[in-house]
Amino acid sequence: MTGPSERRVGRCDGRDTTYSDVMRLTQVAHLRLGFGPLLSYDVVAGPPRDEQPVSFDQARHVGLGDRPGSWMAITIRLPHVDLDALAAAWLQVVARHGTLRTVFTESPTGPHLHEVDLSPGTWVEHDVPPGSRLSDAIRRVLDEGCTSYDRPSYRLCVVASHDRPTVVLGFDHAHVDMWSLLVVVRDLVRALDGQELAPSPRTFADHTASLRERPAAPTEVRERWRDILEASGDVMPCFPLPLGDVSEPVPERVEVRDVLDVDAAASLGLRARELGVSTLALVTSVMTDVSRRLADVPLRAVFPVHSRYDPTWHDSVGWFITNAVLDSGDVHPAACAAAVKEAIRLGSYPLEDVLAPWGGMPQAPGMFAISWLDMRRLPVRVDHVALDAQYVSAAGRTDGVMVWFVLDEGGMHLRCRYPDTVEARPSVGRWLDAVVDGVRERSLEVEAAVGGRALVVDGTPLSLERAVRTDVPAIVAMLANDPIGASRESFDVAVYDEAFDTVSRDPAQLLTVVRDGDVVVATMQLSIIPGLSRRGATRLQIEAVRVVQRWRDRGLGSALMDWAHDYGRSRGAVLSQLTSDVAREDAHRFYRRLGYESSHVGFKRSL
Repeated sequence: MTGPSERRVGRCDGRDTTYSDVMRLTQVAHLRLGFGPLLSYDVVAGPPRDEQPVSFDQARHVGLGDRPGSWMAITIRLPHVDLDALAAAWLQVVARHGTLRTVFTESPTGPHLHEVDLSPGTWVEHDVPPGSRLSDAIRRVLDEGCTSYDRPSYRLCVVASHDRPTVVLGFDHAHVDMWSLLVVVRDLVRALDGQELAPSPRTFADHTASLRERPAAPTEVRERWRDILEASGDVMPCFPLPLGDVSEPVPERVEVRDVLDVDAAASLGLRARELGVSTLALVTSVMTDVSRRLADVPLRAVFPVHSRYDPTWHDSVGWFITNAVLDSGDVHPAACAAAVKEAIRLGSYPLEDVLAPWGGMPQAPGMFAISWLDMRRLPVRVDHVALDAQYVSAAGRTDGVMVWFVLDEGGMHLRCRYPDTVEARPSVGRWLDAVVDGVRERSLEVEAAVGGRALVVDGTPLSLERAVRTDVPAIVAMLANDPIGASRESFDVAVYDEAFDTVSRDPAQLLTVVRDGDVVVATMQLSIIPGLSRRGATRLQIEAVRVVQRWRDRGLGSALMDWAHDYGRSRGAVLSQLTSDVAREDAHRFYRRLGYESSHVGFKRSL
């Protein structure tokens, strides 16, 4: 049985694994939380005053007017909640971020943005009628308090359950992006812990003003935009398969899929590096192939890119997302890497100017967008495991297809929103199925730590694999096959079987074997260890490296260590460390040849 914060996800070799260290992507209708009173807190906004610049994307979003479902949210669970302390911490967060001290006003010329003064509000309890779902009540509360022209257009909520209350932070999209939600959560947790928040960063309005001062797009960028839009019918790219009648938005359907577990995601990253491209480029190759096979067209999609061009904006809250277009017709990974690079360049110039010939963004029913977020690379981090954090989207109506890929410490996941029509269900489903299968197949080309990494040593093909239970006797035999090991190993197989179960369930552990045909000839255990020391460095710990006698001095040990280093880098490790018994002088010489330094003195004590 899995616990409340765990899920069973398919591995790409057909086995199952359990992990709970994922940043869950969900929709409000599927929100996972405990039951309890639902309360909200709104700060009080004063009258609009100094006007601020409005970005191109804000103008598009807010210009559609107040409507339900224009918000995005994040939830976290805390050990307990003191409402007064939470309100005080929230006021500190709002005071730090100027973007949260702005409101939109409506006019015949479009939305205007103004600074406002804010003052404390009050907690209000909301009714959850008998027979209704708590998620529906939360949806109603956010729909009512997080629309574009609300003042302010965000809301702090609490589900005051007895066991770990849930804090819900909802914002109209015009003020935040997913990155911003992490900034807000980090600052709120710090304020609750009594930490002093850093000085206020620059606001999104500052970013909008600076963007307008950037050079206009060169001719070749404008021409490329024109070529892609013309190929799409003079509109933004649309989903290549039938969606049915979406001339008007219809109720949406949301699917969340776990594509790769942590090992398989590492495998995919290793395969991408072997090909000299990024993981994004390799996944783009898969999507390009799927579009060719299912629709006989290139992959064309709207491609959101962040506009936090330098660290100045890393700590700011705002909608730092602009749109580019991705046009990929060649499935070769290098060509897809070039297409991604081009898309990023196309999104690096002010869109208001680029899209002026079309009178703004030429959006049409069926618009297709693909978003990529690698949370492992973000400079803003929160302990989303301890906080049981969830990204939450609104439930509403749509006429297009939006796919989000998210990579985190738990692997690769995707979320897709599409029109819930009879035609769209099989069309989008086929596309998603093919993409998920293709990504998994690409990870199996390396099968790093999952099942079958090919090694050629001394002219002989070997296979490096994750150990399975039937390998335990062979591993124990190697551990015991020297005077030191023989003195501390046991013949009690049950002891090792229990230890194997513990190791195999832990996503931070990898127990490997190397096979020569069906015979196990080497083993090692790898551990990924996050920590605070060395500026929060993640380490790779290498333990129990053993090679059978007939394969020693033939290069297998070096090949094994090289692979281990690649694996560690794919999991974010910046340092590899190991220990070796003082009596193993041959092993010490081997490790020194690989660049290891005996820089520390190790101590052990029996417990």
